Amino acid sequence: MKAGLLKYGIGLGLLALVIWLNWNARPGKSTPEGQNLATVGGGLVNGWEVATRTTPGLGETLSRPIHILPMLVGFVLCAGALLLTIVRWHLLVRAQNLDFPLRSAMRLGLVGYFLNTFMPGSVGGDILKAVAISREQSRRAVAVSTIIIDRAIGLWAIVWFVALAGGVFWLLDDPVLTNSPQLQRLVILSSQVILVTVLIWVGLGFLSERRSERISLWFRTIPRLGGSLSEMWDAARLYRRQRRAVFLALALSLVSHCGWISAFHFAARTFEVPDAATDLPTYSQHMLIVPVGMTLQALFPAPGGVGGGEAAFAWLYSVVGRPAANGILACLAQRVISWSLGLIGYLFYLRMKGVDRVPTPAERALAEG
Repeated sequence: MKAGLLKYGIGLGLLALVIWLNWNARPGKSTPEGQNLATVGGGLVNGWEVATRTTPGLGETLSRPIHILPMLVGFVLCAGALLLTIVRWHLLVRAQNLDFPLRSAMRLGLVGYFLNTFMPGSVGGDILKAVAISREQSRRAVAVSTIIIDRAIGLWAIVWFVALAGGVFWLLDDPVLTNSPQLQRLVILSSQVILVTVLIWVGLGFLSERRSERISLWFRTIPRLGGSLSEMWDAARLYRRQRRAVFLALALSLVSHCGWISAFHFAARTFEVPDAATDLPTYSQHMLIVPVGMTLQALFPAPGGVGGGEAAFAWLYSVVGRPAANGILACLAQRVISWSLGLIGYLFYLRMKGVDRVPTPAERALAEG
């Protein structure tokens, strides 16, 4: 109880600090044009630009009109992306020949999203899903592994998305990358992670069952992280034989990430800015920074990553030469969408609760007897 309250306090405290630091306008806003001039002319040009321009603060931006239509579009896109993630989990469960209707996946997926949105951390919903599905299946370890591999594929798809999008921009010599060394390093790091994980995935096919068990036991000897690493390893081994399901789940993840990114892009336009071309990132820039911000927000141990997400997007917006205050407001608008979607999903869960519950093996045997 105390730990949960502490996480709420940390998240809300960080959010208050981020808002306070960015409430007033600041001198100096680096635009892409100014960054290009600074590259050619040196620091004097950039210094002159910083001295003659100001970055609007949260107080100034909040005093402007609010546009509801972009937020509604973002809500629809978020809802579609959420449904795709639930379908992805159902696909992974069915790949293991478990009796699990799509309606049950929807029911547990919606309440899981609600818990991940409003509870500290981002795994509370996964725990509930794991407990619920394990009670309804005779192969409980396999059922729980579907949760683990589903989360892993979701995170893996984020890295794939950044690497693929960044690779395309790089080949096209897009200024989104050529003008940002930070984004270039991000794309390179994502590509390295993809290379390492693909090699591990391929290597799993050459390991004997006995050696794989030894590696799993060795993981368990690692302090704190050992249990989680061992479970992840066992889940990867289990799905190594289900390559088609894994690739399809990865494809669904990439499509759902397009939905999350597009939703954030529209949410950022909820608050009116003087010039969207210079005050807000382009869609191409959002394609690279939103996945990173979403990951950092998910890892922050506060309800829905509150505070951590706002701080992350403030930094990411500054990386691409946009006002940090606009990144905070975009994250807050996206958070309102997530809260609304989570509450609506919970209401649907309450209506579906118990209606389509999967009978346990004992209940099925009794009914057949």
